[in-house]
Amino acid sequence: MTRRIPGGRALLSLTLLLLVTLGLLGTLATTASAAPLTRTTHSRLALVAATAGTASDGENLVKVFVVPGLDRTGGQPVGLAQVAAATLGDQNRAGEIFQLNQGQRQPDGDALQNANQQLTPGWILRLPDDATGQLVQLARERADQAVEMDNGQTQGGNDTGLPTAAVLAAAGSVLLALITTAIVARRRVARWFSGLGRALDRLREPGRRRRRLAGRRSLGDSFRSDTETVRRAYGTLGTLQAVPAPPGGHPQVHALEVDHAGVTVWISADTVEPVLPAPWQNLESTRWRMNGPGRPDAPGAHGTSDGSACLVRVGRSDSDGMTDAVLVDLSRLDGVLSVTGDPEVSRDVVRHLLAEVAAVAPGTPVQVIGAHPALPVPAGLNQVSGPPARTPAPRENSPVRATAVRRPVRGLVVVAGTPDRATLDELFRLCGSDAAGWTGLVAGDVATGAHWRWHARADGDVRIPVLDLDVTVPA
Repeated sequence: MTRRIPGGRALLSLTLLLLVTLGLLGTLATTASAAPLTRTTHSRLALVAATAGTASDGENLVKVFVVPGLDRTGGQPVGLAQVAAATLGDQNRAGEIFQLNQGQRQPDGDALQNANQQLTPGWILRLPDDATGQLVQLARERADQAVEMDNGQTQGGNDTGLPTAAVLAAAGSVLLALITTAIVARRRVARWFSGLGRALDRLREPGRRRRRLAGRRSLGDSFRSDTETVRRAYGTLGTLQAVPAPPGGHPQVHALEVDHAGVTVWISADTVEPVLPAPWQNLESTRWRMNGPGRPDAPGAHGTSDGSACLVRVGRSDSDGMTDAVLVDLSRLDGVLSVTGDPEVSRDVVRHLLAEVAAVAPGTPVQVIGAHPALPVPAGLNQVSGPPARTPAPRENSPVRATAVRRPVRGLVVVAGTPDRATLDELFRLCGSDAAGWTGLVAGDVATGAHWRWHARADGDVRIPVLDLDVTVPA
């Protein structure tokens, strides 16, 4: 007796349809093989110098900038701000160039992902129509919207070379085969596709992690070389303190988002009916926006006239590709910050916050507690081995209150992992409103008693619930 294989007919149908599809794609590939020769022939006429005169009728020309090599820039890397200054006369228009080129494939296969990214020599950048200068060139925009140079290099576009109708027909054949198979042997097919998807994800994951880590390291380099963003943030606080106090007193800013176009602030919810004067615009409840560069005042000991604010950059929000940095005021923590989630990214968060405090408040005392491998303390901070001189008795419950009280950052207590019971007692003895008043930074989960709780993901993003915001943190 012949044994029947489950789903055999469906598998046979799938095999036949796939063979037909492969034959069709092979024919299309053969037909399209001459396309590169055509593109190469036409590309020799694509680029003309900016001084070559007016283009002939019918040519669709765009203005471009080709990133020069380091041998032409004195070894200095090029950024969008320098391109905007050289071609538009205003470095603040870098955002316009970013919007024209974001995500467009460059000749080396890479793409521009954020506004502060260093540019690779040989990249081709589209420019606004009013760009001028000796570095501005004219290039042809093809029908697929790619910019094509005289050496055959392109930016953007689609080089598949296959007609859209043919691709859709081939995809339809495959889809029909999959549907037929799924009807007869849906459970087996579902398991097979599920396993295939997991296998592909595992193959892609190392590459994604490497690219993400490289981007986070680049962000750290950018933060270390950038002082203007912090100065603008402190200048914003000074501007708000200088205006007449609205009903309920001066607005209490606990976080800022600084970008090329302006500044966004988050005002504490306990402020009574905050109303900021023009040019501030209310975005939602406690979030306000002011366009323009703001006042880049230099910070004092802790940044403001009363010496209480301690602004630190947490990371960058790439939701619009324009954000320079997201900053929080550690003087409003009044207790413990617990960074949960991925252990390594949590440690990156605490490492970066220590470096930020060393920059804005050098000499701040730091005590590392707990049995976890210690995090390195930056040279600008004062590592101590014992508690502060005056330490009130610990409370039975957590010393952290529901509403934070603003107070200067007098010292930092660092825990490099989820604390055990003894470490937790020591943490609460040193941190919080009713304890020694130090600020706790924990790269781990503090189940109860943490005033701020952030969540770190393996890809380097951190969720800040109080701001309803995801930020990418430096590595």
